[in-house]
Amino acid sequence: MPSAPLFALPSHGADLARIEDALKASVHTPDPYLNEIASHLIVAGGKRLRPILTVVAAQVAGPADADLHERAVQGGIACELVQTGSLYHDDVMDEADTRRGVDTVNAKWGNLQAILAGDFLLARASEIAASLGTEVAGLLARTIGRLCEGQIEELRHTYNSARPEASYLSSISGKTASLYSTAARIGGLVADLPRPTIDALTEYGEAFGMVFQVVDDLLDLTATDEQLGKPAGHDMVEGVYTLPVLRTLQAGGVAAVELLSLLGKPLDHVERDKALAIVRGNGGVEAAMQVARDWAQRAEAACELLPPSAATDVLYAAPSSLLATL
Repeated sequence: MPSAPLFALPSHGADLARIEDALKASVHTPDPYLNEIASHLIVAGGKRLRPILTVVAAQVAGPADADLHERAVQGGIACELVQTGSLYHDDVMDEADTRRGVDTVNAKWGNLQAILAGDFLLARASEIAASLGTEVAGLLARTIGRLCEGQIEELRHTYNSARPEASYLSSISGKTASLYSTAARIGGLVADLPRPTIDALTEYGEAFGMVFQVVDDLLDLTATDEQLGKPAGHDMVEGVYTLPVLRTLQAGGVAAVELLSLLGKPLDHVERDKALAIVRGNGGVEAAMQVARDWAQRAEAACELLPPSAATDVLYAAPSSLLATL
């Protein structure tokens, strides 16, 4: 992922500082033990793309006053808390040991604590959403449902080398794009923008989220272990076959046959390296990149439906910035 901010208005630094403060405050309780567990991944850092997207989306019709800015920050951290809570649960399912350079909650405190802390973060997100009105509350609830649907779709095809591409797209729409879509829509809702503008922001967030996940899946297969900070090809080792792998298989030929012979089971180090070489050396990577470009164009097209503004310009530039990381 890029080191430069994707959604950077002139106030980006101040916005990010307010988001960080609001995030930490949102999980504070009288119980020091719960505080430590609930804030563990929050204090570990993160790009905060979803809350920044909410803040930018709220300003597509012009700069926000103090009240609107605060509502946008709160809407954005509700999305960030859902994302963080889902990571707590993901790490339990994956039996992961590290996340964002620190021990996972499950590794440090155990699975039961991680599950309950994840539930706590989802509850706090729901509480914040409710404070912003029934429409935002309902939207966030539906989004949590979509996250679960996307995760289930991924799980049901684990180690399935015949996984349909439609399954992959459906899964990342639920797991990733839905939360970006919601983050952008909340920005429009708290700003009380016209419905066509809110719908365009929603479409933008969905498309941007699809770009984000396809790019992330490409980096998992094309970047080095050092660049990623973790072993490359982790998804493939775990039986999650993403778009570059599926497109390599779809292309047929010797490469597809060789790759197919490796898949369907956990991979050891040698098998992983061989599978990575096959995916990197054939057309699956470029085919997946084109899908990411297509979604980027959809995001840019949605911007054409937004009012001309500095915030709209920021949204327009963000998908290309993601593609530039490849």
